[in-house]
Amino acid sequence: MKKTFWLTGLFILSGLFVVAQPSKVFDDLSIPSKILKSDRKYAIYLPAGYETSQRSYPVLYLLHGATDNHTGWVQFGEVQHIADKAIEDGTATAMIIVMPDADTGRMGYFNSIDGNWNYEDFFFQEFIPAIEKQYRIRAVKHYRAVAGLSMGGGGSFMYALHHPELFSSACPLSAFVGPLNMDEAKVRMKKTNPEITDEAKIKAYYDKHNAIELVNRMPDDQKKAVRWYIDCGDDDFLYEGNSLIHIAMRKKDIPHEYRTRDGAHNWTYWREALPKVLEFVSEEFHQK
Repeated sequence: MKKTFWLTGLFILSGLFVVAQPSKVFDDLSIPSKILKSDRKYAIYLPAGYETSQRSYPVLYLLHGATDNHTGWVQFGEVQHIADKAIEDGTATAMIIVMPDADTGRMGYFNSIDGNWNYEDFFFQEFIPAIEKQYRIRAVKHYRAVAGLSMGGGGSFMYALHHPELFSSACPLSAFVGPLNMDEAKVRMKKTNPEITDEAKIKAYYDKHNAIELVNRMPDDQKKAVRWYIDCGDDDFLYEGNSLIHIAMRKKDIPHEYRTRDGAHNWTYWREALPKVLEFVSEEFHQK
């Protein structure tokens, strides 16, 4: 009788232990890249219960800003605390959050104009396939989203605009949408790649990496391919580009949510934005 009681108690405790498995964050992981000829670091958030469940999860690729790296959302963005609370409150569904590093070797999420640093190729040809093979991710468009801040907001725009077939939602925060005109593009190119002087080449690169240009040229059958949530503070130095892309989307009848809140270009603003991002992408992750 005592043995039976002891075993029953053990099973109950074991069950409680399984239920209580907390979320985990790993911020020093890496995968090899043939395209970039280096190992690439990333951080990942695994929701509570991931290690003991057998289910597959939706995924959010969460991009950092300039001068930061894959640990930014972990250290300053408090992604674990915010995601745990949103999932616990029921405003977000349990998901995996992947934070790649785009600040080693060269800074940025795009292929370089000289072809010597093809980060975007790495992201789609190597990074996503490796991540979605290693972790239990529902690897289809409906369960995949992208978001990011500042430079990562620009990455969110470009990745979803370049590959609308891969992402159900995109949430650029305080985004750098690209140079606002060709004169600005030439000035930036002179600073970053002074050897590139061919105006036709600069124009082609500008057209491919300017969110407003891409929105203006978006085919009608792609207008509802991605759900958009755009958020930029009223005191942010990037407010003009975000306002202009909002106007461009309105003129093109592209459905999107556009928010301007009190705030500037800082982590206080982005921490406050993240719960809404998680809620927004979860709306698409859920079956309608």
